[in-house]
Formats: sequence, structure tokens, C-alpha cells
Amino acid sequence: MALIKELNSISKANLLQFGGKGASLGKMLKSRINVPKGFIILSSAFEIFMKKNALKIKISSILDSINDGEINDIEKASQKISKLILHAEIPQNIAKEIHGSFKELKTKYVAVRSSATAEDSPSSSWAGQLASYLNVPKKRLLEHVKKCWASLFTPRAIFYRFEKKLAKSKIYIAVIVQKMIEPDVSGTAFSIHPVTQNHNQVVIESGYGLGEAIVSGKITPDRYIITKQPRQILDKRISNQKKGLFSLEKGGNKWKMLGKKGSQQKLPDKEILKLAMMVLKIERLYGFPCDIEWARQKGRFYILQSRPITALTKQA
Repeated sequence: MALIKELNSISKANLLQFGGKGASLGKMLKSRINVPKGFIILSSAFEIFMKKNALKIKISSILDSINDGEINDIEKASQKISKLILHAEIPQNIAKEIHGSFKELKTKYVAVRSSATAEDSPSSSWAGQLASYLNVPKKRLLEHVKKCWASLFTPRAIFYRFEKKLAKSKIYIAVIVQKMIEPDVSGTAFSIHPVTQNHNQVVIESGYGLGEAIVSGKITPDRYIITKQPRQILDKRISNQKKGLFSLEKGGNKWKMLGKKGSQQKLPDKEILKLAMMVLKIERLYGFPCDIEWARQKGRFYILQSRPITALTKQA
């Protein structure tokens, strides 16, 4: 039984094997949206790993010991479960298949991202709950796959289970491995205005370097508002970005000071409108408002993920 599939061979029909994020990437690829090349380690590989290392009963016992979502109990449980996963061995056949798929990507570094089987429904989202790792070399790939598996049991993820009443639900995790994009500019986009909920507006946030700096709140990005009808830029707020997070050739990331460049508009108007078109294509594909992460490398836009905008309260 294959435990790994190329991203372009997956769909929503296999949600339990690919997780929400993996199925979403597969759907976009089938619609010819530019997504970085990669593969997904199916949730069945995680099940086999758990079974071979006799972890399922141990982890269930630890989760059952948590007292009604108490923070201290959750933190202790998380530490115990993480230790069990990170110290266990990935079965040799799975490790061999992972390394073989890495070789086919023909790259030095990859991004390794978690994809939970219960994530990103219109009523809830695991955004920010699970782990993502950038610039991972082959020699550290298996280590980071286990870190992604363990991220299903971080304190934040465990608390989220209790909050969404998923504590007793069967949740497994797939792992996405993609060719690393080394962007000069990246950011987020919303297919409706996330604050005013105006459905005729697209909002794009843009900063120099890796988008993780924006998502984590460590830099203030440019913000552009684009109307859908007529298609035009309504408003631009240009930030003075003093530093950016960039990939290094030898691996890893480094903050770099930007100088005068940081006060410039991060995307030219023409590219703002081009990216807005991609955002609208994704919204039409899914049929609901989308929260998107994107990156630009050598003048080409890549979509890193798309998920529903949750907690909408009204229609425009």
C-alpha cells in the first residue's frame, strides 16, 4: 500500500488520508493554480508509526488524564506525548519511501507542513495550531516529519480539541513536503475584507522575505484593498518594513535589515491586480471566502495554502 502520493494526485474525496490542507493543495493543482511541487505522507503512515511503536494506547491514556481542559494538565500531557513521538523510530519502509520522494523533488531544501484530518472546515480551522518547518534538508527530514506528527498534541492543539469538542474524535495527521520557495516578497490575501466583511473587496498583505514574519506578527506588511467590480486598487497602506526574514543558501533563515528599500511599495500595482485575480479564481473554485498564503519567487506567484475565513457574521 502506497503511503506517499504526489500533491497533484489528491482530492477532497480522500480527506481522511490527506487532511484538509493537503486536499486543498491538491484541488488547487488540479485547477492549474500555481502551487509548489511536492508530496504528501498519508495519515495511514502516521497510523502505522503509532501501531509499530505501540503509542496509541499510551497517548489515549495521557489525554484521558486531562481534567476538563486544565492548562497545567494540558501542558504536562503535551510534553509526555511529544517525547513519546520524537523518540520513536519511523519504520524503515516508510523512511525509505520518504527519502525516495524527496530525491524526486531535485531540491536541497523543503518545507514540511502538518495537515490534520479534521482541519479547515467552514466552522473551524486548525490554522496556527499545527507545525510548519522551512528550509529542511534531507538529513533532517524524518526528524521534522515526527515534529509535525507531534504537533497534533501541542498544548494549543490539545486545548483546541477541548474547545471544539473534538477531544474524543479520531484525528490523524498527514505531512506535506514541498519544494522550498525562496521568495523576495510574500504575504497573505483575503477574498473578502476580513474586518468589514465587504464581499466586493480583496485584501492583500505584502512584505519582503518569508511570509512567516507576517503571520507571526513580527513585521507590519503593506496592505492593499482591491475592489472586485470594478477591478481596481481602492487603497494602499505602505509600511516601513525595517527587516525581513530570508532563506539562506546553506539552509535556515536569517533576519536582514532592509534600509531604504523597506519603505517602498512591496508589490507594483500591476502585480497587485494579477495576484487579486488569482485570489478570485481560488474563491470561485471553493465557493466560499478564502484566507490565502502566497509567495513570489523570480517574478512568479505561488499559492502556499488556502482555507476558509472563519467566524464570518454577516453578508455584504
